Amino acid sequence: MGANAQTTVPTFTTGQVLTADQQNQSARTGVPVFSSTVTRDAAFGGTGEKTLAEGQLCYVEGTGLQTYNGTSWVTWGAAPSNGLTLISATTIGTTVASVTVSNAFSATYDNYLITVNGGVASTNNGLNLTLGATATGYYFGGSQTNFSTGTLGAISGSNLTNFENAVAGSANSLQGNIYLYDPFNAKNTHVYWTNSRSDTAQNARQVGGYLANTTSYTAFTLTASTGTITGGTIRVYGLQNS
Repeated sequence: MGANAQTTVPTFTTGQVLTADQQNQSARTGVPVFSSTVTRDAAFGGTGEKTLAEGQLCYVEGTGLQTYNGTSWVTWGAAPSNGLTLISATTIGTTVASVTVSNAFSATYDNYLITVNGGVASTNNGLNLTLGATATGYYFGGSQTNFSTGTLGAISGSNLTNFENAVAGSANSLQGNIYLYDPFNAKNTHVYWTNSRSDTAQNARQVGGYLANTTSYTAFTLTASTGTITGGTIRVYGLQNS
């Protein structure tokens, strides 16, 4: 139940002494907010409560804004949705070569966003992405643009052991956004990633690809191409299906 949710809509009587909580609740909530339709229905018509009549407004958490038309409640707007749900946040250790995130994917979501930021690398490197224990069938292609020269270069991989350089590492940062499509479903897993390295002589990348099998995955590993990584957070978000 949210901070503004009510369980009653009171009617005050002449000469009644109001408590601070009653006055605060009245001041906070122009439209009464309820945690469910059950608490909404129970809030009207009882002793000391307002009589439910046509034109009454309310907001039901998880449902949206409603009005009473004299016979029933009508929903005018769906409750807002963030679109992204945080599944896990994994803190990267000190001078580690790789990090595995378990229980990242499930039947709840088809598609996912993985973000990495806040840490550093011992040297300019990339973090390679592996799904489960699969070490073959990774295909990808894309481009990278050099910061200082503007030179555009091609990136590709055919039947490799991982998705190379899905996250960029430097002495200043770890940074990467990875979208995965259908990693848990029994079909090819597709991927799209972007990253940029905090080094004026380096580059930014945009790459897409797929894993050529129909394995259902729940976990992934990020492994430094060289050196180690320290600190930062790997966050996994589920993209809502509807």
